[in-house]
Amino acid sequence: MVVQEDNPNIGDVVEKTESAPVAPEPVKIFTVEILHMIKDAQQQHGLRHGDFQRYRGYCTRRIRRLRKALKYPQGDKRHFKRRDVTIGQLTGKKADERFIHIPLISAERAWAYAMQLKQESNTEPRKRFHLINKLRRACFYALQLQELCNTEAFDARTKLECEAYVAWMHGTLHFELQLWKTAGEHLKRAQVVYENLAKALPDDEQELYRAKVNEFTPNLRYCAYNISGGAGGGKIDEILELRAQGVLENLDVLVSQTKTESSEGLQTIDWRGRKVTVRPEKVRLFLLSAQELDKSLAKTTKLDAKIELIERILMDCKDAIQAVRDEIKQDPKLRSLTTGQTVSGVQYLLAYLSYIRHSRTLQRNLCLVEQAKLNYDDPNQQSQQNIGDGKRVRSQDLARLYEIILQNVTEMQQITGMEEDAKYQAEVENLSITFKAFRCYYIALTLIDMKKWKEAVALYERASNYASEALKGKASPEFQLQDELKKVVSAIDGCKFSAHAYSVLEDDNSEESGTTTKSQKTTKPLYERLSLYKEDQSLHTKTPNVFKLTPDMEPIPCKPLFFDLAMNYVELPSLEDKLESPGKKGPSITGFVKGFLGWGGGGK
Repeated sequence: MVVQEDNPNIGDVVEKTESAPVAPEPVKIFTVEILHMIKDAQQQHGLRHGDFQRYRGYCTRRIRRLRKALKYPQGDKRHFKRRDVTIGQLTGKKADERFIHIPLISAERAWAYAMQLKQESNTEPRKRFHLINKLRRACFYALQLQELCNTEAFDARTKLECEAYVAWMHGTLHFELQLWKTAGEHLKRAQVVYENLAKALPDDEQELYRAKVNEFTPNLRYCAYNISGGAGGGKIDEILELRAQGVLENLDVLVSQTKTESSEGLQTIDWRGRKVTVRPEKVRLFLLSAQELDKSLAKTTKLDAKIELIERILMDCKDAIQAVRDEIKQDPKLRSLTTGQTVSGVQYLLAYLSYIRHSRTLQRNLCLVEQAKLNYDDPNQQSQQNIGDGKRVRSQDLARLYEIILQNVTEMQQITGMEEDAKYQAEVENLSITFKAFRCYYIALTLIDMKKWKEAVALYERASNYASEALKGKASPEFQLQDELKKVVSAIDGCKFSAHAYSVLEDDNSEESGTTTKSQKTTKPLYERLSLYKEDQSLHTKTPNVFKLTPDMEPIPCKPLFFDLAMNYVELPSLEDKLESPGKKGPSITGFVKGFLGWGGGGK
């Protein structure tokens, strides 16, 4: 049986799936690291010890879980209805990357079954026919995978990996069919693709691909030996000319695209004039979602929705930071680099993620302040209307929010690796002074409500100094608070003189009334001073000082204890004459019985 190279249908089983029309909706670009995925699964589920049966069982369970999670079953419990993955599941709003895993894991399951049968065919030769059928089935699913990956839904790296995977699977089938020439061509094609893919990737990802390239060498040498009839490997040089023959005509284009994506995409980040390589996949996904956050916030008008979006990204940021810390702990080289004076790339990446976390937290807190101001009646702005529908917000509530923001800014100053960056520290220091001005302003308003005019004047003065200093300094490019700061400065000028005037009036009134003010501030309850009239403001509150319900404890005399000591000295009269003597007792029935039985005598 001969299988032609140009014919993708191998035998009667291999066939291509029907391609679905591409929807006009925007296409999401997915990246699937096929070699990483299958190697991790193989090492964790049996192939480390050559247990292909265990790996096949894992693939079966994995496919069942995928179809159940994606709600894409093949019929019901009684009837089977085949449903292959089409391009429709990978495009549009409901596109899900997990759909591409179904043909990939199906190909792996068929290949694992074939390798299991290959082990068993040493003693049972007829299982070799079953082995060939399973490899054909694996090639069928690999072609399905290639057809889906060659669409716009996947990037250049995924297309390269898929092409190498299909070539390797077909090479394995032809090797078992002893079609040495086509087997060598397919295996060499996969080897060339993996070599070029390794060159286009960062250094830390090349080792896996180079190890895969080395796996093809024994099979290629064996194919060359059989092609030459055992005379050497001369004809294998013809296979090396696959590029010139047009077999790999689009390889250079795909490799260049992969290099561009690796250098300009999320493989590296540029922050404050320094580029750092991003290794963990979880960090790359987080940075991608962080870039889309600003667009989502611009489209959202409700503050609650903005706060929810920011809190969601903060949870992802926490996971990304943990992923970088785990990488530092696992690699002793990275751990040693972080202890030196210079900041390593991984430590700088951790500092960047920490900055994102603190800056997004600060952005969330500013949204909370803006939300609180909707329910706040500013006494200095008479035209302001309360448009919020929540609980009334007081000045001390806003002061507390700004206190939390200041703690967040302090953490931004203490980010590891940014202590020596003078420009960064100057921006954060200016941000801190700005929020100190806001905090002092609202604390002064709180003191105004408490009628503490002198303290309010002092805080107004301090808030004015902070605001003037912040306006002279360099503002942070991410937080533009200059306009709001100028409004606070203009409000402080009027409030300060008003509070000063009230403090002067209070001093004049206290001099006229003498000690009246002091006498009114008494702790005695009302029932103890009924004869003295005083205006006590606490009587109009919810806890008036009228009567103390739990009276104070007072000492009282104890109950006396009496001891009869005279009894010992009283001489009582004798009562012997009223008692009968023991010798004059009359006869009794007890004495009679004792004498009759002989045991009642006196021992005589």
